[in-house]
Amino acid sequence: MGTGSQVRAGGGFSRRRVPRFQVQASLDVTVLRSGIPDTVPGRSVNLCERGIAAMLAGELVAGEAVGVEVQLPQTADSLRARAMVRYQDKLRCGLEFVGLSAEQRALIRGWAKESKAAAEISASPIPAGILAEEKKGDANQARGKISSGGTPPPPGAKWIQQWRAILLGFLVLAALAGTALWWRWNRGWAELESEKKHGIASTDEPQEQVSTEVMQKLLVHKVEPTYPPEARQANLQGVIALNIVVGRDGSVVSTHALNGPDVLARAATDALRWWKFEPYRVNGEPEVVETTMAVEFKP
Repeated sequence: MGTGSQVRAGGGFSRRRVPRFQVQASLDVTVLRSGIPDTVPGRSVNLCERGIAAMLAGELVAGEAVGVEVQLPQTADSLRARAMVRYQDKLRCGLEFVGLSAEQRALIRGWAKESKAAAEISASPIPAGILAEEKKGDANQARGKISSGGTPPPPGAKWIQQWRAILLGFLVLAALAGTALWWRWNRGWAELESEKKHGIASTDEPQEQVSTEVMQKLLVHKVEPTYPPEARQANLQGVIALNIVVGRDGSVVSTHALNGPDVLARAATDALRWWKFEPYRVNGEPEVVETTMAVEFKP
């Protein structure tokens, strides 16, 4: 895996010290609030040795210290690390690792190498032609002053003009990088939403049919459904039963409403896809299981 100081991007080089790799995996972020640990589930978007970007089922606050646990694809061990919240916008969150050990860095590098993870492409540097045009314009301006009888620029003016051109190029590059980051955040969120809606979080088939009572005891994170305004106006109410598949990591990988009006079924599905369970184990090994859950809607 290339972990050099630069990553080739669009004919130039980015300024990132380490490359970021695209990865979509279930993760848990634990934050201590009022002395009580609160675990927020989510899905990762990209990962590097300095931090991780993710879509979370709850909101964090920039500056909070958290614990992160993510199960990287094609690896036996989970990555557990301390991190600091650097960015939070609705469900989008950027976390910077704190005190990452050599073993943890090796785990990330080994995963990227074994899975052949795709490195994200950052915005390209400003082409040299832009700086050349700036210098050419400055030279033409200076020649115009001399030909019209004006005073030639002082000896240090050339360096000032060059530094101004470099600063302008840096500002334009920063704007392009910010635009690219915003676009990638939105693209990652759209992909995550698409996966959740179509149940494309795991290709494994359920190995066990588990009763509702058993899975209720394994439930560790529950998101209450939102009562749709149109359903409230129509006085729609009742219990929606859903068939769900729970992955080996305890996340809900697919849902299917079994009854009820479509507007209530959609609201129930949107809530259950963020539920989190302890893994169901058979002979000590986590298994993909199928079960039935129900949510009630009433005015």
